[in-house]
Amino acid sequence: MEAADYEVLSVREQLFHERVRECIISALLFATLYILCHITLTHFKKPAEFTTVDDEDATVNKIALELCTFTLAVALGAVLLLPFSIISNEVLLSLPRNYYIQWLNGSLIHGLWNLVFLFSNLSLIFLMPFAYFFTESEGFAGSRKGVLGRVYETVVMLMLLTLLVLGMVWVASAIVDNNKASRESLYDFWEYYLPYLYSCISFLGVLLLLVCTPLGLARMFSVTGKLLVKPRLLEDLEEQLYCSAFEEAALTRRICNPTSCWLPLDMELLHRQVLALQTQRVLLEKRRKASAWQRNLGYPLAMLCLLLLTGLSVLTVAIHILELLIDEAAMPRGMQVSFSKLGSFGAVIQVVLIFYLMVSSVMGFYSSPLFRGLRPRWHDTAMTQIIGNCVCLLVLSSALPVFSRTLGLTHFDLLGDFGRFNWLGNFYIVFLYNATFAGLTTLGLVKTFTAAVRAELIRAFGLDRLPLPVSGFPRASRKT
Repeated sequence: MEAADYEVLSVREQLFHERVRECIISALLFATLYILCHITLTHFKKPAEFTTVDDEDATVNKIALELCTFTLAVALGAVLLLPFSIISNEVLLSLPRNYYIQWLNGSLIHGLWNLVFLFSNLSLIFLMPFAYFFTESEGFAGSRKGVLGRVYETVVMLMLLTLLVLGMVWVASAIVDNNKASRESLYDFWEYYLPYLYSCISFLGVLLLLVCTPLGLARMFSVTGKLLVKPRLLEDLEEQLYCSAFEEAALTRRICNPTSCWLPLDMELLHRQVLALQTQRVLLEKRRKASAWQRNLGYPLAMLCLLLLTGLSVLTVAIHILELLIDEAAMPRGMQVSFSKLGSFGAVIQVVLIFYLMVSSVMGFYSSPLFRGLRPRWHDTAMTQIIGNCVCLLVLSSALPVFSRTLGLTHFDLLGDFGRFNWLGNFYIVFLYNATFAGLTTLGLVKTFTAAVRAELIRAFGLDRLPLPVSGFPRASRKT
């Protein structure tokens, strides 16, 4: 063999080893996420559904739980995808010739983006519908009962659902882009159907993030205020504890002696009031026992960090709106430089903002009245509710890279098929999206702070303890 042949073989061998190394790294990362998600779902599932007398239902629930674990691992991978890419890119730019980070290359990052896109399509279109139909199926009438009969029914239902969804996608695409080339491309299932369907799902996820993120940003302040100990401002905790104890004792006497009052009593309401007073007394005891550092330094620092992150997010979006008006290259679909303008510090800020907005969006999602009933409960979450939570979290997390790029939180390119969405090139959609997010976030922030300041002033000056008319007593007429 000649020297050229040996060189070609060495290049091929090197490429083969690189592919094997990338597969091993991807498998290890996904296995880690899968174990974490499995532990999480195990703590939320309802144990009665997995220890039933009927072994068939328990087996079906176990299979559905594994599918939900896979979907949740994909969702967590989609959340970590953009931060991992930004940090990896900054490391490669800072240490381009370091031997110990040669495994962290562009090919690995592109491969992770493609895998997340593929698994997201697989989970949303096939696995989660299969898990739902599988838990609800009972087998065809007249067929032999068992897990296999349920599988047959689930496959038939999934095929019918696939035909229905693909038909709706075909009609929607024909209405939006009514030309012969688009209709012919619809016959290519893998190259057009799935990306177009995922584009629609991603657009819905981005719209859901637009609604949930400002709500979650406002909710973060109230949740932080409940978890941390507030400083004492012109208030006497001892007096509040005495008042709470007296009110609890009075309500307890009413519950124990309902015949002593001539008005009909709502016992359920009285029990709720007693529980609320007990919770309030526990919080007051916690505030009284807290140290001065925890009370006077922890709470202000936490609120200052939240305010700083929220203000920085709004400022970044406002700057991106100006860039959209000035430069056409600021569009999410335009080619941008894949590094931060502020270097490593800017990359860290981008990663922190992305995680902060994702946590806020999840909190806003579960705080909204429409999805509040979907909130999981510790060891008391039904299997269908777990499936619904996994689907919603996957929709939110898979839309996070597009959401971050649309708002200008990062200039990192959308790799793989994430940048192929047609609506990313529409200036009016992108501009209106940025303006709506900035407006809703600013409005929620102003409303939250004004309401919090008003409540603190009322509580500090004791106006909340003023005597108010009781709704249970009849009002006196004008004549009397």
